[in-house]
Amino acid sequence: MRRACFLLMYNDGVVLTKRFYYLKSPKMTEKAPDRFEGHKSNPGEKEMRREKSSTTQGTTDAQVQKNIESIMRLDKQTSRQRSTAEHVADKITTFAGSTPFIIFHIVWFGGWILINLRLIRGIRPFDPLPFSFLTLVVSLEAIFLALLVLKSQNRMTKEADKRAHIDLQINMLAEQEGTKILNMIQRIGKHLGLEEEIDEAMEQLSQETDVNQVAKTLDEKSSN
Repeated sequence: MRRACFLLMYNDGVVLTKRFYYLKSPKMTEKAPDRFEGHKSNPGEKEMRREKSSTTQGTTDAQVQKNIESIMRLDKQTSRQRSTAEHVADKITTFAGSTPFIIFHIVWFGGWILINLRLIRGIRPFDPLPFSFLTLVVSLEAIFLALLVLKSQNRMTKEADKRAHIDLQINMLAEQEGTKILNMIQRIGKHLGLEEEIDEAMEQLSQETDVNQVAKTLDEKSSN
């Protein structure tokens, strides 16, 4: 015995196609497609949805661009606040970590050793083995580079602390906004007679978070 069924195809809630099938065991055989004349997709609705999607994408791109510009302004302001010594230290440490700096030292040390081992004719050795003068120069270079790196690290630490402080402020504002929203939802629920839907977890989340208490609890858990 065969049974019949309908398969309806939707697009955003609008019926596009109705297909009529005979059910057999175990396969389903398509008999004949049919179109609903009264439920065809409206081209105007498609155009409106396309325009709405384009507007939303444009708004998102504009917001992302605005955030990027804000970050760039913050970086430029931080760069202008650096002293001359900090700029010099940053440039030297940046160059010290580059590939040309490594190649320069390979050529320098290799030439120095070859010359003073008398492997290059025509050049008189000036720092024979064990290369005491080379050791002195390299030690002084390492000391000054270490001091410049430490200066750059101190500057980067201050900037990181500033950014962390900004993140903390934004997170606290977001927490306060979320608390206000939950309180508003609770008042709306009470107005609509939905008090029984508010559980204990929402009651706790609707209270303001004490940052000092959270930090104290974290320290206690870390020490245990």
